[in-house]
Amino acid sequence: ILLEFTRTRGMGKMTNEIILAGFGGQGILFAGKVLAYGGLMDEREVSWLPSYGPEMRGGTANCSVCISDEPIGSPLVLEPDLLIAMNLPSYNKFIGAVKPGGKAFIDSTMVDEKCQRDDIDCFYIPATQLALENNLNGMGNIVLIGKLLKETGIISPEAIKKAVEKSVPPSKANLIEANLKAIEIGMKY
Repeated sequence: ILLEFTRTRGMGKMTNEIILAGFGGQGILFAGKVLAYGGLMDEREVSWLPSYGPEMRGGTANCSVCISDEPIGSPLVLEPDLLIAMNLPSYNKFIGAVKPGGKAFIDSTMVDEKCQRDDIDCFYIPATQLALENNLNGMGNIVLIGKLLKETGIISPEAIKKAVEKSVPPSKANLIEANLKAIEIGMKY
């Protein structure tokens, strides 16, 4: 029943184009993978396209995720409906590209600027700080995923749980519960 609710909500066919961006090492690509798997678990069309500088940790990283009820024409997102920005360079690079009516989820621990646009909804979540306060170091990315899910409902709770279980490698299975806790923190914020 919940899956049916998720798929029929809104008007007609639904496509969400998402950019996640931050420094390498902040788990941007992992967070994008969790969203993509979540869409897959909800039986939707998905694409996940990573992009990162040669520096990796400390350099910039971003990824494009598409979750749709229809086949996806291009995995590259240039004008996202949804943006997760985990640092100031990423915020500055992508905030202007968000489609009017879109939503931006900003880690206010790392970004102290406020958006001047009045045609998008901005959510400022101290994700890195919330993760640290809850002994979930390095999981600010997943806290932001939780907030995005709360505000958009694009993926069902069952699907996101399965997505976390699928995304966390078997060698790190002990982190599944921590990731689920991080999502819960974001959803409550």
